[in-house]
Amino acid sequence: MAENLSGSISATVDAVYRSDSRRVFATLVRLLGDFDVAEEALHDAFRAALEQWPREGVPANPRAWLVSTGRFKAIDSIRRRARFVALPPELLEGMEGSERETDAAPDPGGLSPADLEHFTSTDSDPSTFDADSVEDDRLRLIFTCCHPSLAADAQIALTLREVCGLTTEEIAHAFLTTPPTLAQRIVRAKGKIRDARIPYEVPTRETLPERLDAVLRVIYLVFNEGYSASSGGSLTRHDVSAEAVRLGRLLVELLPEPEAMGLLALMLLHESRRAARSSPDGEIILLEAQDRSLWDRARIEEGSQLVQRALTSRRFGPYSLQAAIAAVHAEAPDFASTDWDEVVGLYDVLLRVDPSPVIELNRAVAVAMRDGPAAGLALVETILDRGDLADYHLAHSARADLCRRLGRTAEARASYQRALELARQEPERRFLARRLGELPVQ
Repeated sequence: MAENLSGSISATVDAVYRSDSRRVFATLVRLLGDFDVAEEALHDAFRAALEQWPREGVPANPRAWLVSTGRFKAIDSIRRRARFVALPPELLEGMEGSERETDAAPDPGGLSPADLEHFTSTDSDPSTFDADSVEDDRLRLIFTCCHPSLAADAQIALTLREVCGLTTEEIAHAFLTTPPTLAQRIVRAKGKIRDARIPYEVPTRETLPERLDAVLRVIYLVFNEGYSASSGGSLTRHDVSAEAVRLGRLLVELLPEPEAMGLLALMLLHESRRAARSSPDGEIILLEAQDRSLWDRARIEEGSQLVQRALTSRRFGPYSLQAAIAAVHAEAPDFASTDWDEVVGLYDVLLRVDPSPVIELNRAVAVAMRDGPAAGLALVETILDRGDLADYHLAHSARADLCRRLGRTAEARASYQRALELARQEPERRFLARRLGELPVQ
């Protein structure tokens, strides 16, 4: 019986960690003022939960309990550190090594006595904040991570790691870089925030628009990781994409700028197809074969309305245009009814606003649907011949499909094999392997 209870509590702690650990972390950063101190406090709080909840029961509000426990453990650690460094030098020299280990605590990152007094004041007590008052802590953290004094890549990497809890491997894949390089980028960014005393706050309304672009990029990268996981056995990570949508909604409430609305629309329109994108056993279902009755019409309606608001403002940008393209697909009653002329036209505008090889590839696929596979293949091969997207598996997959449709089996096989070598997500790998196996033997 005790073992069953312990296992149940462990499962509960694990579930709370998955759902709330980054919320707890964001609030601890606000209360403690330092990334590393907050991270240590987070882990201390969850260790305490594993020890205390089996005896005392799961608290009514686990998140508040974790915030309070983490905060007070951090304060205890800082106090021990303060007492340690205040001892006279002759006493420090006479201490035994075991006592040094006992009293040693994580470096509080240069926190002063004034900081400690702030942490221990009643105004900083987590119990004085209700759920609504701390709900936007991660948005505060995003703007801190996206401060203009940080390099653009560091802004995005730091937010993905610290706000959303993605691993360095997942972020490195999104950046097309190595995990050690990415980890050093994060360490440097955290050091810059600490040393420059970058404030943990949402910018003023006057400065907010100029800071918006980096925040939108962060949210979009988070959503992409959830909508199409960079690696692993699952096609999607609903918890990650749901977090991006929540942050997107919060941002629109805070600053209803056209591109914020455009990004939220784009995420909602993509999310509307989630239930139809994979089979019950996790296999990929392409857009043309999806059961559109499974699409979430409420999200499509909300996303389409946001697109219209963004476009009619005449201050739209790349997110609004991508959302407009998604809306064309979402509003078509079936795949054959898709208005490919409109899709290609929107891609033409998008390429002028935000030129990139990936957008060029997406346009080439749309051209193939409008004008035939030969027209699309010529565009894809131009991109690949330039050396762009040479390591992007979807570019080789697109070339393979167009060659297959044209009966160029040997070229299709080579491109499918290359795409399979580059793909890291298991459902995509299985899909590519099936396509490869379906090619006629020559």
